[in-house]
Formats: sequence, structure tokens, C-alpha cells
Amino acid sequence: MLWIPVLLLAAAASVVACARLFRAAVRAADPRFRLTAGRGDSAARPLGLAETAFLVGGPARVAEVTLVAMARRGRLLLAHTGWATAVADRPADALEGAVLDALGPGLQLPVAELRAEVAASAEVRALGERLGAARLAVPAEIRSLVAGALRQLRRTVLGVAAAGLVSLLLLPHGGHSAAEVAGWFGLPLLLGAGSLVIARVDLAPYGRWATPLGAEAVRGAERHEALALAVHGVRAVHEPQFRAALTVRTAA
Repeated sequence: MLWIPVLLLAAAASVVACARLFRAAVRAADPRFRLTAGRGDSAARPLGLAETAFLVGGPARVAEVTLVAMARRGRLLLAHTGWATAVADRPADALEGAVLDALGPGLQLPVAELRAEVAASAEVRALGERLGAARLAVPAEIRSLVAGALRQLRRTVLGVAAAGLVSLLLLPHGGHSAAEVAGWFGLPLLLGAGSLVIARVDLAPYGRWATPLGAEAVRGAERHEALALAVHGVRAVHEPQFRAALTVRTAA
């Protein structure tokens, strides 16, 4: 009868994971975070490079486009070996300031490390907060809450399925048929899988960087060649040296 304690643990894990997802859904339903706001002035105003990058790919994409933009203006050297070296000593804007601050007094870092530090900078967080206030970006609090709950539920569903399989194949059933054991494990599995299906429909917008209003603004930006880097990322970088710098892995 060892399968019964395993079943109880699987059921408890499913209930906890579903409760966390329910809590995230309730939090996302707060009127302050509602993503179905009507069209406003923010949607009518053209997006800039950094704003488009955030809505498409989040902080990492903002860091990426900032590095390439600086390199194209001759303010930063991106070597094909994967190292970045500052040329400018004074930033032209806040995001360039984040790059120079991350480079530090040595004025040189591996591109992968520099990109990560810029993505985590206060300047990029401020950009996300401005877009969130304009209802173009999903608030970081809600996005993190929903993403964490979904990750836990997905792992739980896989864990319940694995526990059921182990119980069927390896543990004694104590007089119960395999169909009975499978049926009991099917209950927490159905609970978790059903919750995932519902969440995929109802909570999908909260797992993205852009709100529906922001996504509409990005669709307008896709027609502008100057914003191709923000929309498509490294695929839009034509310079071989810059592309190599952004994709090569280096040791600091």
C-alpha cells in the first residue's frame, strides 16, 4: 500500500500549486493591473527603440539594442571575440549611462556579462515602470507572480504523472487493480492539467512583456526599419562583427 502515501503527496502538491495559481489570478484581476484598458494617448504615440525592445523582449532585449546602437554610433567597440570596450566617456542618455556604469573604471567587459548587468540596471527597471504606468507593459510584480505560479504547476503536473507511473510499475497495489491506482492518480493530474489549460487562456497576457495595448503599439512599430533591431533582436543585426560579439561565449 505504499502507493497511497505517494498519492496523498501528489494530491497535496497539486492543491498547493493550483492554490498559488488561483492567488496569482486574483492578484492579476486587481483593477490596477487590468490589461484591457481602452485605447489612449500612449497607444497613439510612436514607440522609441528602447520602448519597443522592452515590449518585445524585456530587459535583455533593451540591453542588446542599446549595445548595438552605441556600437553603430562609434561610442562602444563590440569585438568579434565577445568583448565590449567603451569609447565614449560621457553618456548621451540614461541607457548609455547604464552601459558605462556597468563597464566601470576598466571600460571593458565580456558582452554577455555587460548585457546582463545593463538588463538588471535601475535605468531599465525605470523604463519598464514607465511602460507599465502607460498600460503598455505588464507590471513586473504581476508578470513574476503569474510566471512563478505557472512554472510550479507545470512541474507539479509532471511530478504527479511520474509518481503515478512509478506507483503503477514499481509499488505493490495491495489488492487494488492497476486501473484503480491509475484512476486515483488521475484526479490530481486532471486538477493540475485542467488548471493549466484554463490559465493558458485566461492568464496568457500576463505572461508576456507587452499588454494587449502594448502589443498593438508594437505591431505599428514593425513597419519602421529603424526599429527592426528592437523587434527582431540579433537576427536584424547585419554587421558580422556585432553579431559575433552578441552570440559568442567568453570567459571573463
